[in-house]
Amino acid sequence: MDDLPHILVVDDDRRIRQLLQTYLLENDFRVSVAASAAEAREKMRGFMFDLLVLDIMMPGESGLEFTQSLRGDGNRVPVLMLSALADSSDRIAGLEKGSDDYLPKPFEPRELLLRIRALLRRQEVQGRSRAEVQFGPFVFHVQRGELRKGSEPVRLTTREKDFLRTLAARAGSPVPRGELAPEGSEEGARSVDVQINRLRQKIEDDPSNPVYLQTVRGAGYVLHVD
Repeated sequence: MDDLPHILVVDDDRRIRQLLQTYLLENDFRVSVAASAAEAREKMRGFMFDLLVLDIMMPGESGLEFTQSLRGDGNRVPVLMLSALADSSDRIAGLEKGSDDYLPKPFEPRELLLRIRALLRRQEVQGRSRAEVQFGPFVFHVQRGELRKGSEPVRLTTREKDFLRTLAARAGSPVPRGELAPEGSEEGARSVDVQINRLRQKIEDDPSNPVYLQTVRGAGYVLHVD
């Protein structure tokens, strides 16, 4: 079950949340639900989701505003927007704010399923193709755990290599501190901050004002790559 893609459905309509949750569970997904952007943000602090199904028209923070906020924080989780607004200008607005796809209501559940699977395939291909990541003058070879600054190798400890591999695999998206800590222990989680600071000493011109390896408050750490 833990290997199944985890989807977060965000919609203020309880009936739609329940219908989508039931349908997606029947089609081999893990599913969490949220009734608002605030609730979704809270759940994203504790879980890494593979995709968001997000309603645009919600009270308080709209789906458009929520997506724009995620992208502003460097979170690249795929977003499929749902909306009763079917005008082309509304679709364009959703894509401009950072959504990956847009499906007008009412929709066929089968079409939603196909669009979700297409987005997840695209994400998987991008992840597999990332043999190397580059940030500024640095290039990190993920499989070998080798970091170079230009033509010069940068010495990394085994722990630092593991950190960079995890961060590079989700480049542009925050990784919770708990996922970087050994076995998620409290002591390990505290040591993550120390390890991150040591890594910044090696890759940042000004470790106190990082450009590549940044802290996302309440979410973890994110590696920004070229």
